[in-house]
Amino acid sequence: MNAAALLDKHRIADSFSRAALTYDAAAELQRQIGHQLLELLPSGGPGETPGRVLDLGSGTGYFTPLLRQRFAASQLVSLDLAQGMLAYARQHRPDSHAAWVCGDAEALPLASDSLDLIFSSLAIQWCERPDRLFAEIARVLRPGGRFVVATLGPDTLHELRDAWAQVDGDMHVNRFAPREQLLEGLPAGLRLQNFSTENRVLRYTQLRQLTSELKGIGAHNMNQGQAAGLTGKARVQAFKAAYEQHRDAEGLLPATYQVYYLQLQKD
Repeated sequence: MNAAALLDKHRIADSFSRAALTYDAAAELQRQIGHQLLELLPSGGPGETPGRVLDLGSGTGYFTPLLRQRFAASQLVSLDLAQGMLAYARQHRPDSHAAWVCGDAEALPLASDSLDLIFSSLAIQWCERPDRLFAEIARVLRPGGRFVVATLGPDTLHELRDAWAQVDGDMHVNRFAPREQLLEGLPAGLRLQNFSTENRVLRYTQLRQLTSELKGIGAHNMNQGQAAGLTGKARVQAFKAAYEQHRDAEGLLPATYQVYYLQLQKD
């Protein structure tokens, strides 16, 4: 079974909606990745201004003013699955020329051939079926339109997953699709122009800093079939002891994020 098919969209939307007030304070890594993704966009200079731009999975709207700064004359659409995130964005990062839309990337509430550019930072990993996502991207892009995206690979938080695996067989950590599985559903007419991978490693003095950060951004375990109910104290202690085995020579606990950067274009 496709691991991505285990995702529960309702829980994802609810979790990120609840995290709207805490997300920005805990999302330093997410901002860094998004800023790197911005560097892959057109400069917005003469001849490089797209007519209509979509921020897919716009979250708290952090990148709305940055996209507006780059593409001052473009029509900007900010779309997210979580209504709570959109409400926060409209209040804290208003843009009178932007449209705020609640919707699913796998069933975009947008007209066909209506977009020139889609920017998406750390959102599509929550899609159940990459083939359905890419079909929608191909549908809404105009010919020549581009999809620039950052997402997470399967090695993300492998330390966390490995530590829990020493405790029980339950699913405690979100699972993300590998490159081959992600790209196998690319439709005809949507071409991959570039694909790159990097590992970003965060380090913490205490494990609760990592778990609190994951909760703060709403990205704790959202797979169906995860461990049910509260985890017993003994199991938690065993998990902590297992994670301690990853503590490095500097006395810090690593947490690895495998990041995929993709650039696609519609023929």
